[in-house]
This record gives sequence, C-alpha cells and structure tokens, in this order.
Amino acid sequence: MTSANEDQQGRRTFLKQMATVAGSAPLVPVLFGATAASAQTEPANPKEPSAHETERLAAYAAAMRYEDLPPAVLQRAKDCIIDAVATISFGAELPWSKMIIAYAQRYGSGGEAKSAILGTRGLKVNAPAAALANGALGHAFELDATTDPNSGTHPSATLFTSSLAVAQERGLGGRDLLTAFVAGGEAMYRIGYATKHSNETRGFHAPGTTGPFGAAVAVARLRQLDAAKMTNTLGIAGSLACGLLEFVSAGNGAMVKRLHLGRAAESGVLAATLAGEGFTGPSTVLEGEFGFLRVYCNEWDLPALTRGLGTEYFTKNITMKRYACHMTAQNPIEATQDLRELHKFSPADIGSILIAGDERVATRNNIPAPDDKMMAQYSVPFSVALSLYRDARDPRSFNDDAVVHDSAILDLASRIKAVRAVNQSRQDTTATVTIRLKDGREISRRVSSFKGTPERPLDQAELKEKFMLMTAHRDRAKMQAMFERLQHIEAEKMLDWIDL
Repeated sequence: MTSANEDQQGRRTFLKQMATVAGSAPLVPVLFGATAASAQTEPANPKEPSAHETERLAAYAAAMRYEDLPPAVLQRAKDCIIDAVATISFGAELPWSKMIIAYAQRYGSGGEAKSAILGTRGLKVNAPAAALANGALGHAFELDATTDPNSGTHPSATLFTSSLAVAQERGLGGRDLLTAFVAGGEAMYRIGYATKHSNETRGFHAPGTTGPFGAAVAVARLRQLDAAKMTNTLGIAGSLACGLLEFVSAGNGAMVKRLHLGRAAESGVLAATLAGEGFTGPSTVLEGEFGFLRVYCNEWDLPALTRGLGTEYFTKNITMKRYACHMTAQNPIEATQDLRELHKFSPADIGSILIAGDERVATRNNIPAPDDKMMAQYSVPFSVALSLYRDARDPRSFNDDAVVHDSAILDLASRIKAVRAVNQSRQDTTATVTIRLKDGREISRRVSSFKGTPERPLDQAELKEKFMLMTAHRDRAKMQAMFERLQHIEAEKMLDWIDL
C-alpha cells in the first residue's frame, strides 16, 4: 500500500516532469508513455493521414459570401430562424428557463448591453449571456429544429442564438445573420456527420459536442475573421465541447439537456471572440490524434468534414419538428395519426402497438413510464400514447406536470413495444407502426419523412400556423407582424427589433 509520504513525493515528481516538458516537448508521452496500457478499446478507424480538414473547413467558412448562397439555402435558413424565434418564445415561459434567464440577467448585465433574451419583453444582456439564455430557451421543450439525415445538431438553438446575440451587439443586419447562420451550419453539420453519431454511443449528448463548433464559426463569420483566425476559432471550440447523456440512464435531471445547447451557443461566442483577439487553438482540432473525432467518437468518417464544400449545402437538410418531443418520436406519431385518420379507431379500440425504428427507439428513447414531463418528451412510447389522447402539435399537451400520471396514457404506453428495425442505421429515423386492434385487425404504416423534413417541408402557411401556436400567449397582431418581418429579414439593416 502506498504511504501518504510516497504519494506526495510521486505528485512532486509528476509536477517536476510537467514543468520540464512544458513548452519544449510533447506532453502525451510523459503522461502515458509508449507502453502504457489503454483503458479504452482501440477505435474502429486506423490512423489516417491528415488532409488539413480543420483548416479547409475554416477557410471555406471565412470566405462565404451572402451573394454566393443559393436561394433555396437562404430560404431554409430563414424558415429555421422564424421557427427559432417561436420556439424560444414558448421556451421562455418554462420554470427551468426562468432559472437560466435569472442567471443571465444577474451575471450578463452591465455596460451597454444590447443583446435581447427573447420572450422576456425587453431584457437586454451582454452577448455571451444572451447566447446562453436563448440557446437553452430554444431547446427548452423539444421544439427546435434538427436535420434529416440526422447530424446530431440543433441549428436554431446553437447557430441562431449565438449569431443573433452578436449581431445585435455589433449592429449588424439580416444578410450578415443569414450568412453567419449558413457558414456555421455547413461546418457543424459536416462535423456531425463525421462523428457517425458514435459520440452518443460513448455517452455524450451530440448537440452539446457539435454545437460549439457551429456557433463559433457563425460568430467568427459575423466578426469577419480570416481563415487563420477561423481555424483558431475551431481549435478553441473543440475544448468547449461538452454534454453528457447520464440524465437518460438516471431517468432524472433532464433540465441539464436544455443547458447543453445554451452552453454550446455561449461557447461559440467565447471561442470566436478570443480568436479575434489573437488567442490560438490547435489547427488539427477535428482530425488530430487527440482531436475531437478520435476523443469523442468510437468511429468516424474523416472525409465527411470537407465533403461537398462549396457545391453541396447541408443547410437544406434542416428539419422543423411538428411535435414537442424527441426527434425519434416524430415519425412514429405521424404514422399513428395517419392510421387513426384512415381507420377511424379510438384509443379504447387498441390492443397493442409495435414500433420498429432505429436503435434509439428501442433503447434510449424507450421509456414507457417516464418520471417527469421532460423525460416524457424523450420517450417514444409515451409520446405516441399521448398523441392518441391529446393534440401532440400543441406543446401545451406535454407541458402539464400531471401528464406523467395520466392513467390512460400510461396504460397505453405500457402496451407499446419498441424494437430496432433490422439493419437500420442511426441516421435513418424511419418508423413502422403496427397497431393490433381489439377486434382482431392489424394495421400498419411506415413513415420515413414526417411533415417538416426536407422531403416534405412545411409550406409558409404551415410554418405560420406553428409560429402562431408557439406564440399564442403573446399579442396576436404583434406576432403576425413579427412573422411577416422575419420573412424578409435579408432586407433589415439592424436586428434590434427581434425582441419579444
């Protein structure tokens, strides 16, 4: 057994070694040694030669111009921004959001604060605090946009919130905001796709790890940083990536999930601001031996980091949710609603339901009896059962502390079995719902692209319907005017009017 004295001497020796090598020799050999045994399984990918992916991604984002962006890309970005304003407005009313708002106000006020926390009727704070608050509010109730195919990102809660905070602070306009949104997104989605979603198999909440990169690039683009400083921006953001999925395993503490997106947005402001002042980060933060992909992921797709740069825009993959629950529940709910419309049954007619989907449907999001409403939104069986008793398009159907004690919903959820479809990847959110009715009939529906995905986007009337539903607690005429003005945000020279 090691004595206290030996332990103290060991620490001193370690510190002396660190002092000797700092600034003159690589730290890793000292820490681990050439023969040290690893506690981790060797990643699936062998060591690949660097193609300067981080630097190439940075150069692409730094050079992006509004005039070069295709109209369809700009429209998708605008639709996402409109959706973001509405979801933040709704999220601001929730109790966990009010805690974050109070924190941001307490520590983010002072000076000439110009950045609005949406949904607070005029509260202004400094840009980092606004990004933190709006990012958390945007993700406060499982309403914010994602992508399809799944990239493990939430563009509205990370890109829009960080960009708006800095654009308002610096007096920038709509074209600046849209360009930053697209630049940050094109970097973030590629990083997300490069992870092959394996960061979540290691226990990280993917949007908390990818979000800082996207937010950082967006803010750096607003600040007009050159390629070298954009590279440093990414390098700094890599050390700010965070977010654990333990709330799923514990079955409690899901408030922290909302914080992951707020911290991602705030981290983007921090990274780009420091890089603008000359602060540096590793130029191989994504692809390097101890970079993001190798540290956070079990497997990865390195070429995905730069695939299609300048020719393919993943902004078009942005997906707007219809229901206030996890992405994995969107297709199952739509399939269930389609079946009810076609066959005219009631919940009382149902014997059992089988849902076949991706791995998450059968494991992490398979929570028939959630402990609270936040975990209820994360549960596929519970969300599907709720959709048969309440209007799932209205987030107020989920925003009820008593919902997890609703005996009818719980009873039906207990008769819903979720399984993994054979050979279905994590990027594929297709769901097949099979309902056995008590009269002996068995009916089935397969949905791959719910309404709101790139294949079936919301039209402007449907987008407005969602916007007005999310903002129903506010003055209707003002919200209609806000929607119309956001539709033409590219014409705006200032963005201080985006304030609810």
